Amino acid sequence: MELEEATIGAPLVGKNIYWSSLIAGGVAGIVVDVVLFPIDTIKTRLQSERGFIASGGFRGVYKGLAPAAAGSAPTSALFFCTYETMKTHLRQYAAPEQLPYVHMVSAAAAEVVACLIRVPIEIAKQRRQAMLQSGRASSLEILYTALKKEGVRKGLYRGFGTTVMRDIPFSLIQFPLWEYFKLHWTDVTGTALTPVSVAICGAVSGGIAAGLTTPLDVAKTRIMLADSNRVGGMGRILRSIYRERGIRGVFAGFVPRVTWITLGGAIFFGMYDLTRRFLDDNENS
Repeated sequence: MELEEATIGAPLVGKNIYWSSLIAGGVAGIVVDVVLFPIDTIKTRLQSERGFIASGGFRGVYKGLAPAAAGSAPTSALFFCTYETMKTHLRQYAAPEQLPYVHMVSAAAAEVVACLIRVPIEIAKQRRQAMLQSGRASSLEILYTALKKEGVRKGLYRGFGTTVMRDIPFSLIQFPLWEYFKLHWTDVTGTALTPVSVAICGAVSGGIAAGLTTPLDVAKTRIMLADSNRVGGMGRILRSIYRERGIRGVFAGFVPRVTWITLGGAIFFGMYDLTRRFLDDNENS
């Protein structure tokens, strides 16, 4: 009972869980990506092998917004639909002390599913952010060129494995922390769990996860921006960066990434919780 009261909104059953998670995740995703897009652009340019200035500096910080906005809603919707569905079904087989593992497994599975949409969108977005494509090239043209020249696996889904290897550790840290903070919010603060408090929990958990997984994000960015398929794996890239730039290179973009995901976590989880509550309150309508 304690866990159910701590989770966002009322526990969902039946078909309502799919629609609520899809709609709330989609709304939250598009809001946070549009609002915080310039910070993401700066982070990408700091991580680029060409360097911050050569990749555009502070110019055109909204380049790549179109693919990000178009892909954020379905990606977030698919993620939360998978996460909430798996969490609901697995919870009934888990003891209370096993719930963090339920959250970890659910988040990991959701990340893999969401990456089917996220990776092509990230390729188009980051190549525009880093000024690697003509300013007139649309996102569809970028993806078509990648598909034509390199095929599905090395073109549209270049960096898929690295993205999954970045996002799964991120979610394994973020979501158990998020659920834990929500579970103990009332006990620690003496106040009810509201969309604002859910947003705070999301901001703190996201910031921690973002900082710890920055090197994985650096490697993922390098692979997606590379002109050649011979850039190597994550370990090889990070070793090369460390030899060239030291620990600062491995954690390039740390401040904008943590800032972006901390603010994004607050907006994302706050909007998600608010939308879920609205949908649950108006379920019959």
